Amino acid sequence: MNSNITTLRLRRGKEESLDRFHPWVFSGALVAMPDNIDEGDLVYVETSDGRRIGTGHFQIGSIAVRMLTFGDEAIDDNFYRRRLEEALRLRQALGLIRPDNDAYRLVHGEGDFLPGLVVDVYGPTAVLQAHSPGMHFARDIIARQLVNLPDIDIHNVYYKSETTLPYKAHLDPQNQYIIGSAENDIATENGLRFRIDWLRGQKTGFFVDQRDNRSLLEHYSRGRKVLNMFCYTGGFSVYAMRGGAAQVTSVDSSAKAITLTDANIELNFPGDTRHKAVAEDAFKFLDNMDSNAYDLIILDPPAFAKHRSALRNALRGYQKLNAKAFEKISSGGIIFTFSCSQAVSKEQFRLAVFSAAAQTGRKVRILHQLTQPADHPVNIYHPEGEYLKGLILYVE
Repeated sequence: MNSNITTLRLRRGKEESLDRFHPWVFSGALVAMPDNIDEGDLVYVETSDGRRIGTGHFQIGSIAVRMLTFGDEAIDDNFYRRRLEEALRLRQALGLIRPDNDAYRLVHGEGDFLPGLVVDVYGPTAVLQAHSPGMHFARDIIARQLVNLPDIDIHNVYYKSETTLPYKAHLDPQNQYIIGSAENDIATENGLRFRIDWLRGQKTGFFVDQRDNRSLLEHYSRGRKVLNMFCYTGGFSVYAMRGGAAQVTSVDSSAKAITLTDANIELNFPGDTRHKAVAEDAFKFLDNMDSNAYDLIILDPPAFAKHRSALRNALRGYQKLNAKAFEKISSGGIIFTFSCSQAVSKEQFRLAVFSAAAQTGRKVRILHQLTQPADHPVNIYHPEGEYLKGLILYVE
């Protein structure tokens, strides 16, 4: 990574989105790419007539620069400290940091004006994830600032970016503790306890983005027979149990996920016989299960479309999955259905679910339209940051 800051010049007229504070510069907007520039370097971006717009991290690919600041702000330790403190103040204002809740997202990339960076907090441990080479190179600075944040006690910082950095960058990141180490892997969300596997689990170890939607599910669970598909660590299942569900079935194709789900149920409801977990493919389970066996079904699959090239197949997948649930759910049943694919718009997801309902001929009403929680904020200048879509449906 070069220490000197290179200036990249935009083609004429390509500054419009940046003047509206959109944080991405696409490679096609640049006049030329200098030879003396490396992945992750800080770069200045200027207009065709030489007006400097701001500073960002350079990377190879369609997104060439992720803007860190619009103006003359220096990108140093103090920059990261200020941005992290601003992110913390938002979470404090949201009332997320409480004795009964120590699991939350502290930094949500562009939504917290730190593009390419995700930080999830689980009690005294912060899990840091870089999605850009620039944030990979800044990881030690960020880790030091995290443990020095006021009003919260972060003692450990685990770096987990082996699967999130662009593979073309050849960075060879190693998942490891940057600071400290953690013996306790239990975090608390709304008074419920969960084992968080940040070492080997998906994402940062837990899907904190479904916290509000899990709480809503708890409200609808009393007396119902609940089926939690793609359960991962059983978050929705644990909330359903607390909500008074008559029975809860958790399904995931991963045996390891089922083990984690069972552990989280036992952690909160030791010896409770209302729950059972099944390691099986979701479509196979839905095909083989009896109609009317469940009157509350959660469909929270992994991203069917990680890139726009997979969009058509993803929409077919959402339609097929939801149609199966519509076919099998009891009359008067409720379906929580989600897409976490950024490439799928709210309108496209809703159309796929509508098509599934029309295919089965069931009467379906929308009770709620869901999104990501407030600790996953969307930068108003970067609408692409809204990725989680969900519907709560009443099926007659």
